[in-house]
Amino acid sequence: MSDIKKLIGEISNFRDVRDWKQFHNPKDCAISLSLEASEVLEHFQWKNPEEIKKYVETNKDEVSEELADVLYWVLLMSGDLNIDIVKAFDKKMLKNAKKYPVNKAKGKHTKYNKL
Repeated sequence: MSDIKKLIGEISNFRDVRDWKQFHNPKDCAISLSLEASEVLEHFQWKNPEEIKKYVETNKDEVSEELADVLYWVLLMSGDLNIDIVKAFDKKMLKNAKKYPVNKAKGKHTKYNKL
């Protein structure tokens, strides 16, 4: 069993023993994912690069917890929707490689349709 499948099982079990599945429809899970991603953003809002570097050094545990919350919702949704998240990730990376070929995209932040 892959590490991802183990995590999905652990997350699903955590949820299910608390009888929370009744609240976890795709819409509400997507909202929770978005809210947790926003909590990641809060750690960096209004900080310049030097402040961010210092902040992460002194607040790594808090940032880590927020990233773990985002991962929780991604994995829970992928499990509930029967999406092989590893395959989906691999497929998306291949698509991104075509959209952003190194010879056109290297060192640029330009969107793929403007390269």
